[in-house]
Amino acid sequence: MRLVPFPVLGRFIKRRMPSSLWGRSLLIIVLPVLIMQGAVTWAFFDAHWQRVTARLSEGLAGDIAWASESYRDDPTPENLAVISGRAQRSMQLSIALDAGETLPKDQRRGPVGIVDRTLEQALASRLDQPFWFDTTRYPAAIDIQVQEADGVLRIIAPRERAVATQAHIFVLWLMLATVLLMSVAILFIRNQVRAIERLAEAAEAFGRGEVSPRFKPHGAREVRQAATAFLAMRDRIQRHIEQRTALLASVSHDLRTPLTRLRLELALAPPFKRASAMQGDLDEMEHMIDEYLAFARGEAGEAPQTIRIADLLAAAGDDARRAGADVEISAPDDLTAALRPIAFKRALTNLAGNAASHGDHVRLSVRPLDGGGLEIAVEDDGPGIPEEMHEEAFTPFSRLDPARNQNSKGVGLGLAIARDVVRGHGGDISLSRSDLGGLLALIRLPG
Repeated sequence: MRLVPFPVLGRFIKRRMPSSLWGRSLLIIVLPVLIMQGAVTWAFFDAHWQRVTARLSEGLAGDIAWASESYRDDPTPENLAVISGRAQRSMQLSIALDAGETLPKDQRRGPVGIVDRTLEQALASRLDQPFWFDTTRYPAAIDIQVQEADGVLRIIAPRERAVATQAHIFVLWLMLATVLLMSVAILFIRNQVRAIERLAEAAEAFGRGEVSPRFKPHGAREVRQAATAFLAMRDRIQRHIEQRTALLASVSHDLRTPLTRLRLELALAPPFKRASAMQGDLDEMEHMIDEYLAFARGEAGEAPQTIRIADLLAAAGDDARRAGADVEISAPDDLTAALRPIAFKRALTNLAGNAASHGDHVRLSVRPLDGGGLEIAVEDDGPGIPEEMHEEAFTPFSRLDPARNQNSKGVGLGLAIARDVVRGHGGDISLSRSDLGGLLALIRLPG
């Protein structure tokens, strides 16, 4: 026989183990209870039920042997009547003689084979004559027949004379106790797991930038401690975000005020040679400030809405067309998703604008995934980015050489902002080679 190596067996068991805490906790409770129930039931039937049944069958076989021997000593109707009367009063046996008959040929056995085997062994050890019995004809009695010289001696015995009939009561009580204990354990485990699930849901919602209501920690002490620590951490992070937002609003106001004065002074100044260049510098400075603030703010406070993906792709495509690119859009009209519209539109606009800056043809497409979720592709026919620099392209302020994400007004935040927004929705962005020959930016969102 070929033995299975322990590592292979361990991997086999691990693959079939429940992956959730609820399933594993339930298995920890249910498996020992089932093993205990099986062991106790086996021990009961082996040490008690079988032994009692064997002794009852031996006692019944001894009474039948006495009746048969007593009849053979005096095979007369008068003696049979005496034997039948004594057996009825003392042994609860009903005895009659079917004169001239022989034993039935067919063997009828009950569903519990051990009862028939035990009774057959007991009768064979006590009787010298051929015999036949049936444990299935009567629900509360056993039909036993013994071949005699002048016919068949038929004995009807109560079933409890041969079988321990109350064994099912023990099994029933054992099952009821098991169900009760497992029910209590399941309710307790469910309550503990629910506390962990609520904590996980709150953490996931906070990671997506959603403002979820504060919940009361409950469950085991360790779970309450973890939930309390999470709530305190969330409050600290939210205070930090609010302080940063207020600071950015102040910085934005302080920076835009002198920019506005410079624009006004430039507009009122008499024409001169550097006026156009200075106006371009002011536009670039304003664009850079907008990108810095958008990256730092992250649009995290925006509430998700159910919107059509085709509308977002159309808006991003319009921006790419204004940049001079030929845009192709492929999106089902009925495909929707729960997104933060302004933030996600900024991500798509950044990707489409980046593609339009480096290619003449831009393709935007979306398709639903089999397991739920969406896959949005932004492709171009530009020079692309070397594979070893794909991750570096997402680094904030990264200006790749050959300057894939560097344009006249860029500061290296387009791809970083897009990835930050998509990850805030629970998805991610990856880069690869497009069928058009340029770059493929692939957005995957969960269902």
